Amino acid sequence: MSQSKRWQEIALNRKRQQEDSIPKEWRIPTPQADLLNVLSIPATCGILNERELTITEENDVDRILEKLASGTWTSLEIVTSTLKRAAIAQQLTNCVTELYIESALARARFLDDHLAKTGVKFGPLHGLPVSLKDQFCIEGSETIMGYVSWVGRIAKRNSVLVDILLELGAVIIAKTNVPQSLMWGETYNHVFGRTTNPYNRSLTSGGSSGGEGALIALGGSPLGVGTDIGGSIRIPGSFCGLYGLRPSSNRFPYQGALNSMAGQESVTSVLGPMSRTLSGLKVFTKCVLDTRPWDRDPVVPRMPWNQQAYELIEHGNGGKLCIGILVHDGHTMPHPPILRALKMVREALEKAGHHTIEWEPRWHEELYQTQWDIETGDLAEDILTECSATGEPHITSFKEEDVMAALHALPGEDPPQQRSPFYTRHLTAYQLWKLHERKRELRKLYLDYWQSSRERTGTDRPIDCLISPVAPFAATPHALNNNCNYTMLFNGLDYPAIAFPVTAVDPQKDPSVNRSQFFGEADQANHKMYDPVVFKDAPVGLQVAARTMEEEALLGMMQIIDPIIDTIREVKVYTGM
Repeated sequence: MSQSKRWQEIALNRKRQQEDSIPKEWRIPTPQADLLNVLSIPATCGILNERELTITEENDVDRILEKLASGTWTSLEIVTSTLKRAAIAQQLTNCVTELYIESALARARFLDDHLAKTGVKFGPLHGLPVSLKDQFCIEGSETIMGYVSWVGRIAKRNSVLVDILLELGAVIIAKTNVPQSLMWGETYNHVFGRTTNPYNRSLTSGGSSGGEGALIALGGSPLGVGTDIGGSIRIPGSFCGLYGLRPSSNRFPYQGALNSMAGQESVTSVLGPMSRTLSGLKVFTKCVLDTRPWDRDPVVPRMPWNQQAYELIEHGNGGKLCIGILVHDGHTMPHPPILRALKMVREALEKAGHHTIEWEPRWHEELYQTQWDIETGDLAEDILTECSATGEPHITSFKEEDVMAALHALPGEDPPQQRSPFYTRHLTAYQLWKLHERKRELRKLYLDYWQSSRERTGTDRPIDCLISPVAPFAATPHALNNNCNYTMLFNGLDYPAIAFPVTAVDPQKDPSVNRSQFFGEADQANHKMYDPVVFKDAPVGLQVAARTMEEEALLGMMQIIDPIIDTIREVKVYTGM
């Protein structure tokens, strides 16, 4: 990228291009700034007709696919409807970096013609609109990943996952917004700006897959793909009332997707599905594994879909599960809505005949710190290298006044190029090896701890899965999502985990509580942050984890757990509408 233009000009021009790409007939009046919950606007703005609303408010991916296969809905109908709703979502929350209107509509027509001529669907995802986090390369299209220096960088080939989705019959409709470098739990970058939460736009949609979270929550995509190295699927999933799967490392093909810290392979980023219902997670997992992704990505293990694992053969056939419940991690006590959600879920599971046991946090803080030291061991050299190509500053604060000051700085007054204070030391190769060694030791300690729970479960098995908070808070006000510890735990252990919705913050049910004792300064600061009025309407989700490479079993257990939770779940969070 040439430095003949100031980085601000490059960013503002690309942002203008994004705004101009929305067809005039799909544009809506700018919502008033004090309108926080915008979930109802897609249905009331007049852009979508009654049939299009019916199509885009169907949440279950299995049912969508059935209607497409039967011809009840055409691919062109669902793609057009979903593109229009995605355009509305973009105008409400700034969640989309690019809408593929022309190519998606052409693909939909092709799929409809194929079905009409052959009587056979193109593939198991025939006609299904899918959105992608702005990391996945699409031939002929930009992948910007929040960097000004990547504007105009056109992919010469598809990511492996993109090829697979197309072969399965999916229609890629959009790419979604991310934070600069991906390494934040908030979604803001200098090119496209900030993504907000449709449940309450004064709150964050999370990160780094925050664009996916907001888009899917507003019905602008039935199935999206995010990535996760420290919670970047599960945090937006929880903050936006969705389901999101963080799989074990390399279970799905990452080949050809762009990333920060490329080459750092001790704690790897993984890709996974996000959806408004659990069915989307299972459909994605089985369909992708059925394509033999190990033949295209050299690090994907040769592990086809395991139906026996899904049927819980090793987990008592699902008859009576024993589930660990982690209330807190010994570092930060969750806010009242999170504790209420844990209590609701635990009571519902026990009422349904399953057993739960309290899970004591062991080695959690050391696991967090070890993982973070590994991930930041380059002292931000990777990020600073990308930023320096245009002079764009490394974003070290997501406060509105700070990001606006950088974007509108006069010549010669750009913020200094400096790393985030979270990056504290540059590791030698030897120091990095010792961290890898310690991480493996910690994983062994945790495995033994998990196995030892056999003595307490009453099933002659260890716990089947572990339920915990996704974060010590629901979606925070912008720039305050500063704790990823609960999600990082399962990245460090490399356990698959699913975020799922439970309830929403209710000031009447979730008042502030007085506390006089704290785990430490971070816990005290988190306690002071909570205000039930500020967090009002924010979705409250939890996560459930199983052992490494147990994706099918985890999905099988969620098939049992989710209907139980549905009996006590807030409907508005469950539907996402």
